[in-house]
Amino acid sequence: MSQFNLVLLGPPGAGKGTQASRIVAEYAIPHISTGDILRGAVKNGTAMGLEAKKYMDAGDLVPDSVVIGIVKDRLQEPDTAKGFLMDGFPRTIPQAEALDAALDELDRAINKVVVILVDEEDLVKRLSGRRVCRTCQAPFHVMFNQPKVEGVCDKCGGELYQRDDDNETTVRNRLATYRKQTEPLIDYYDKAGVVARVDGAKAPDDVYEDIRMALGPAGA
Repeated sequence: MSQFNLVLLGPPGAGKGTQASRIVAEYAIPHISTGDILRGAVKNGTAMGLEAKKYMDAGDLVPDSVVIGIVKDRLQEPDTAKGFLMDGFPRTIPQAEALDAALDELDRAINKVVVILVDEEDLVKRLSGRRVCRTCQAPFHVMFNQPKVEGVCDKCGGELYQRDDDNETTVRNRLATYRKQTEPLIDYYDKAGVVARVDGAKAPDDVYEDIRMALGPAGA
């Protein structure tokens, strides 16, 4: 691929953050998170940023048309010349269609969508087992990264707790939202022949090797 214009998909807890950091480091492309670029556009006072700020100040969701405008602005910055990794966007088929239209105007296209697949029950275990130190925010896990003393942070001795959005009911609701809103994107991108599925149940290093196989060598 002359450009690595990538979208990373997967349910909450699939390990997208871990893999995204490795992809952008090896392929020398920017990690484009809509939350980050929204905040950046607002801070920099761009036309689209000021438009987004109106909605954010009112406590409303920023509409897709404004988000797409901000994404399109971001994709015209010099650091995207080799490509980009889109993470957390698109989340719905209308967003994907709008993104495709915006890219078409820039004479670009998504050329690979990496989907990290993990069984739902495994995701529930991963997410509901997370614990965080109240004092230093160090992460632990009741199954995969246990503290030496239950409920006590190894690093600072602080109390470990479960975040509200990591309880099982909330986790299942988040996964249901993903299935309803975002999972249909896999079929959408399948029709374009750009989907690469990887098994997210493997060890993180093995997952990344599968991603590298799907993408091919950097600079190719």
